[in-house]
Amino acid sequence: MDFIDKALARRLESAEEMPQVHYALVFDQLHPEIGAAAEGICGGHMIFAGIGSPIGRAVGLGFDRPITSDDIDELERFYRSHKAPSQIDLCPLHDPVTMELFKQRGYAIAELNNVLWRKLRREEQFPPAPKEFAVRRGRSEEAEIFADLVAQSFHEQGEVPTGFHAMLAPLYQIPGAIVFVASIDNRPVGAGAGLIIPEHKLVALFGAGTLHEFRGRGIQTALLNARLKLAADAGCELAVVVTQGGSASQRNCERLGFRVAYSKVTLFKALE
Repeated sequence: MDFIDKALARRLESAEEMPQVHYALVFDQLHPEIGAAAEGICGGHMIFAGIGSPIGRAVGLGFDRPITSDDIDELERFYRSHKAPSQIDLCPLHDPVTMELFKQRGYAIAELNNVLWRKLRREEQFPPAPKEFAVRRGRSEEAEIFADLVAQSFHEQGEVPTGFHAMLAPLYQIPGAIVFVASIDNRPVGAGAGLIIPEHKLVALFGAGTLHEFRGRGIQTALLNARLKLAADAGCELAVVVTQGGSASQRNCERLGFRVAYSKVTLFKALE
């Protein structure tokens, strides 16, 4: 594996940056009342996609140059204008002084995640799905089915959060988005999505879920292989997925050659 330096980390961070940027642009067209927006800052983007949305934080900042107090002022102005808490992703490749700046501003930890990656080769071979189920590309008319599937997978014990479907369904309208669906007897039971980011020759993998009663059959492994094959054929050099530490998602990815590049933190500051 290559050494993780700032240049490589910048590419890896685009896996969470660019999907959010594209989502914000789509949301702004579909739901202008939300006021979704994405603005460039310090080599990355500030993103807002609605109050309480899991999409909408600053990502990709501070790799070309250190983040300054003026940048944080601009960051806070952006989120304040949307009446939302300021949020930003930072990783170990950021300068130590950057962490201190946010500490002085009263930021707290919202979440901690692992960034996993692996290289891809155009000639790489990936195994087909087992015969017990079929894996195919998702169709745009199945946007709600895909959203339902992932929602049930993530929130099987409770109520699906408001806006969860609205976050997933527009994926089909984003250029470079890829969606695969796994079916048993023509019933969709699993799904996995991603985004090809050509400027970084990278595929970001996300939006994966399997209905509870169909887990343990290799469905997510097959969906991962299908997306990796498509990305490799498209000329992607890297595949990236962000997971919670010790999760089933991390285990599945590591079985297919992914390794942890670093852990990163999402910081937030409540609206004053």
